[in-house]
Amino acid sequence: MEWKHSVAYLFGGVFLTNAVPHFVSGVMGRPFQSPFAKPPGQGLSSSTVNVLWGFFNLVIGYVLICRVGSFSLRSTGNVVFLGLGILLMSVMTARSFGRFHGGNSPGNS
Repeated sequence: MEWKHSVAYLFGGVFLTNAVPHFVSGVMGRPFQSPFAKPPGQGLSSSTVNVLWGFFNLVIGYVLICRVGSFSLRSTGNVVFLGLGILLMSVMTARSFGRFHGGNSPGNS
């Protein structure tokens, strides 16, 4: 597997993971942090903005995983890089969004 494909799958996992909280919050009609809020990443954006941002991340994730190289779920290398991207972004967003929603210290509410 070429290193370029590995990087694409890693970032594909990052974008797919980032799509989840934005898209789900938007579909539920809830405001949520986004890069378009003031201040960026801290203020709340409308549910519509979050649906659009989540969908954009989903499209980029799809392109990076399905259109770069020949991604295969049977290829351990492909899955490891995708999974690593998912794990890294999941931990990063848990810490980042946890600041605003009490997830970093749930016993202190």
